[in-house]
Amino acid sequence: MTGIVVVDKPAGWTSFDVAAKLRGVFHERRVGHGGTLDPMATGVLPVFLGRATRGVQFFEECGDKEYIAGLRLGLQTDTEDTTGQTLATHPVTAAYEQVKAAVEALVGPQMQCPPMYSAVRCNGQRLYDLARQGKTVERKARLVVIHEIELLGGAGEDYVFRVKCSKGTYVRSLCAEIGRALGCGGCMSSLRRSAAGRYTLAQAVTMEQLLACDDPTQYVLRLDTLFEGYPAVHIDGEAERRVRNGNPIPGEGEGRCRVYGAGGSFLALGRYEAGQIITVKSFFEVS
Repeated sequence: MTGIVVVDKPAGWTSFDVAAKLRGVFHERRVGHGGTLDPMATGVLPVFLGRATRGVQFFEECGDKEYIAGLRLGLQTDTEDTTGQTLATHPVTAAYEQVKAAVEALVGPQMQCPPMYSAVRCNGQRLYDLARQGKTVERKARLVVIHEIELLGGAGEDYVFRVKCSKGTYVRSLCAEIGRALGCGGCMSSLRRSAAGRYTLAQAVTMEQLLACDDPTQYVLRLDTLFEGYPAVHIDGEAERRVRNGNPIPGEGEGRCRVYGAGGSFLALGRYEAGQIITVKSFFEVS
């Protein structure tokens, strides 16, 4: 089985839990997920099956994601969300317009330091493992971009906002930053990923649906949906033989392209270079 299943991840499951369960559902050993979601988070989690696991790296490149997040003002925790241990509480006096201004001020590029409770590795160890040992280590800030952000509603201590951001952005840290700007502290109370790359909630299937249906393959998308933004090149005969052997073929263009063989089978992601198409990554099954 090769393809992509867009799962609406349930709360309480890790991304690894979802991938592990789908190994049994699809009887496929090769399963990988596109981007870790916190256990408390729900929403879009693309899961790659079979030969499609070779596409995970390209999904991670595509980057942009969209979330609907709950913001709890007046509460600071060690995890920057409501599942953590309380560090401090403060009265909330900010009016709606002040919260709106603090949220909208985040638009644009910024340097963000990964929180200690995150899956980022430091000297081979996950930060969250170190945090659970009571350790804090220096983390290198990295550039993230907030493309769009808007306050959707709320009052008092609880608000909801939508954010479209680059890969590597921690929404928990945005909540904490909003709280700091308002002088009362803040953390994330809920998180739902509404889009990741080209995939949205409209394409997502719940774990209940996958586990209950007789034919879960009906929910599997073709791998080439990941590369729909690139032009398609159709080949056969000697050109297809060369691609299957890892050799370049003649071709004029710029950037990347999708290469299809006889019968419309997706063979590879290619790249135009000096009048040729070079294989970036092959996706056909190797017998």
